[in-house]
Formats: sequence, structure tokens, C-alpha cells
Amino acid sequence: MPRIACLFAPCFPLAARLRAEPELNGKPVVICRGNGTAARVISVSRAAWRFGLRPNTTLAQARSRLPDVIARAHDVVAERSTSEALLEAATTLSPRIESNANDRVFADISGMERLFPGNNGESEIGRTAMLAAEVLSLVIQVGIADTKLGARIAAINPDSPTVIPAGGEATFLAPLPLIRLDLPIKLRETLDKWGIKTAGQLANLPADRVAARLGPNGEIAHRAARGDDPEPLIPHHPPPTLTEGMELEWPVVTLDPLLAILRPCLERTHLRLAHQDLACTLLELELVLEPDAIDRRPIRLPAPARDVEALLALVRLEIEAHPPEGPVAAFRCIVHPDRLRTGQLTLFGPPEIHPDRLAITLARLAARLGPDRVGSPRIIDGHLPERAANAPFNPPPPPKSRTTPRRGRGLLAVRVLRPPVALEVIVEESSQLSAISYQLSAAPTSTPPGLQASEPPSVPASQRPVSVASETGAKPHIQGLVRVAAGPWGLEEGWWKDEPVVREYWDIELSGGGLYRIYRDSTSGDWFGDGVYD
Repeated sequence: MPRIACLFAPCFPLAARLRAEPELNGKPVVICRGNGTAARVISVSRAAWRFGLRPNTTLAQARSRLPDVIARAHDVVAERSTSEALLEAATTLSPRIESNANDRVFADISGMERLFPGNNGESEIGRTAMLAAEVLSLVIQVGIADTKLGARIAAINPDSPTVIPAGGEATFLAPLPLIRLDLPIKLRETLDKWGIKTAGQLANLPADRVAARLGPNGEIAHRAARGDDPEPLIPHHPPPTLTEGMELEWPVVTLDPLLAILRPCLERTHLRLAHQDLACTLLELELVLEPDAIDRRPIRLPAPARDVEALLALVRLEIEAHPPEGPVAAFRCIVHPDRLRTGQLTLFGPPEIHPDRLAITLARLAARLGPDRVGSPRIIDGHLPERAANAPFNPPPPPKSRTTPRRGRGLLAVRVLRPPVALEVIVEESSQLSAISYQLSAAPTSTPPGLQASEPPSVPASQRPVSVASETGAKPHIQGLVRVAAGPWGLEEGWWKDEPVVREYWDIELSGGGLYRIYRDSTSGDWFGDGVYD
């Protein structure tokens, strides 16, 4: 026999608003639908109820009874986020869940008795779901029964969790009023005229006569009164993204108030991600602007992370770089989750960088420097040294054991200059290097019969730098006489193009002691400083 749990969020419009604005808890709050004199109260808080405020009244009537009542508009965005949070709480019980309304979720808990044995096992299951929802800032009630109908009605009971024993739906429903069965109004009025007030009284009527007098609706109502529910649980697949957001009471035009409102939203996102052991890899910020515009901003993180401060810093950087073109009336944060990076600890090797801390560090660096300026360099297939790409930083795992460090070698590190520094260079003609280059590649002394030895080609003289000087204010400032010059090393790329790149590279040591790498553009004849040897 299957067992089904229903997770129910009472006063759902109010619960969604209190989840978005937790500072309103314990205060007299009403949720309204409509504007102006047409605004009607659809949900009231417990504090407002004590003052006599009720749903289905106008906002003006509510204010006449309690002038200090806090009125909030019906927030569709917040309700959608709360509905997703309710689904996530249900996933702690079972992967087979169904959501046919915003305020309730059904979960198939068959087989959970192995994890929660004993007579109170199902009550423990209900309390587990309530705690999972509480972590997501949501108060719910849980009902457990054999059918969806029984679980739904049990979840309405404020004494939660409510467990209906197997096969006990009819006994549980018997004393309840007919309104609990969600019957059509006309059918309920007819049964009231007959003197039928409770589900037990309806269940005691002959089924064939009820069907004959009331038709198909009467037959369905009679079966529901007996606890029969032929509707199976239809599994629901959770959305691949997490959504949080809310509609604002007043439009926001400056950055700091907007970030102050975004912070609780990102904190709720952090809780939902941590609840599923996930992290954010892409944050889509959707701003609803007045009077009628939507501004969507994708913010990609260099590594999956869920740190609130890092996410908020990335949002600040994005909005400061591209301010919205109008006042913000509502917003949504759509989070694309991904698994956190995991690392295996080693017994003898050095410790590995914690993946979560690494992700937070990369996210904060991206917030300070820009997402496109954080990563690790990758070489692109080409001859030019400046050709490189920025790839996501993903360090390899440490060795399994500590190795004896090698003896150091005397290597020079070059600090490349991007963009290269323009130089004014005085040169002298020198053909010695070209002659040496030809002698190394000259033809052999013995000539095969029938062939003539080739004549040495005419090699143009190289222009050896004698002194260099950068422009005033250039960084770094390069100036001095050349003490030693090694080169040139020719480089050519794109010879098949209309404008190929042809350069001559030199390594020079200046009289002041600096070591530099410079090159001459053979096409234009200009000189540039390309790097500094440290």
C-alpha cells in the first residue's frame, strides 16, 4: 500500500511575503489583490486576525478597523520562489513528488519506514519535512495517508504532523464538515438541504441512489467521503534553476537600496543551494523597470560558489558598470546550480586547496577585477608571443606524496608588457650576424658531379640597437645605452595574408643594468619594448 505525504503552506500569499520580508513576522499584515478602492484582502496574519481583520474584505474596511495595519500587494514573483522552496523541502522525503498547486506538494514516502522505524516513524518523517522547510524560511503543515485526498485533508489540521493510519481515511473523514472535501457549491447546498453536514453522513448514503440523484459529481463526492481517491501521484520534475525575487512597494532608483533588498534574496538562495549541496555557476538578474521594460543581466561566476558576499559584489560590479535605464519596480534572481568542486585528501601529500574557498576567492577577484580578468593563461596556436587566452582556473590535484624538491636552476622570468611600449631606437648597420647565419647553413664543400656550387645570397645588413628611449610618462620607463645586444631572432606569422606580421626580436642589456626584450616591426620599421627580464 503506498503512503503519501502532503506538505501544505497555509495562508500561502502571506507566507510568501513574510519569507521575502522576515521583519514583518509578528506584525499585523494583510495581503491585498487589486489597486485603489478595488483592493481586497486575500490573506491576513495572526496578529491582524486578533484585531478582527478577515479575508474577502476591502482594504478600506481593514484600515477603518486597524489604521496601523501593514498592507502588502499580492506578489507573484515571491509566490513562485516560495513554491520552489516547498518543492525542495519535499525532495528531502522522496524523489517522487507532485505539485498541482502553489501551496501544496505531494511526496511518495513508500519504503521510508526503513529509515524511520517504529510506531512514530511517519510522525518523524513529517517533522523532518517541517524542519527542512523551516531552514528555507517556510512554515508548513504535513499530513500523511494512503491517498492524496486523505493526505491533503490531514495537512489542513493545525496539529501537525497528522498521520492517518493505513486504511483509516473513512474514520478520519467521518466527523469533518463537507467543506473539507472541496465539493462544488451547488452540490454542497443540495446536501445541506438534505441535512447532510459531515463526510460520515454522506458516506452512509447508498452509493447507487446518490449517483442516481446527483449524477457524476455526487458519485465522486460519495467516494471522497469514504476516503477513496482514484487519482494517482504524478511525479513532477523540479526546474533546473532556482528563482528568488519580489515586487517592490516603491521603485528604487539608486544602487545601495537595491543591493540592500537583494541581500535577503541572495541569502535565501544560499540556503536553498546549501540544502541541495549545490553552488551557483550562473546568476541571471532580471530587473523589471518602470514603466514597462525588463533588463536581463547574466553574471557568470569563474567557479561554482554560493557565498553571499561574493555574489553581491558581482551584482554591484555589474550594476555599476551598466546602470539600469529606469527605476526598478521588481526583480528576480535566477540561479543556475552546479555541483561544488570536490577534492580528495591525501595521506602523505601536501593539502589540497579547499574547492569552496577557492571558488569564493575567484568570485571575489572577479568582482574586484572583472570576470574576464580572472583565470589561468592558455597558449593559442600561433607564433606571436602575445597570443594567449584566459581559461577558467582549475588547478591540478597535488601529488599523492611529497617529493624531494629539485635543485634550482638559474632561469630568468620575463614580465611581458601589454600593450608594448613604443621606443625610439638608434641603430647601427651590422652584417656580421647575417654572414654567420649563412656560413652555418652553407652548402657542403664537395659538390656532386653535374652540379654547380651556389653563390652566397645577398643578405641585408641587420640593424643593431645602440641606444633606446621610451616616451615621457611611459611605464615602465626604458632609457639608456645598449651594453650587450643578442639577436636578431626573426618571427613571421600570416605570410599568406595581405598584412603579415614580420618582426626582429632582440635581447638587450642597458648601461643601467636592465635586461629587456625588444623587437622591430619590419613592415613599419617601428621599435617596441616587449618584456622585462626579472
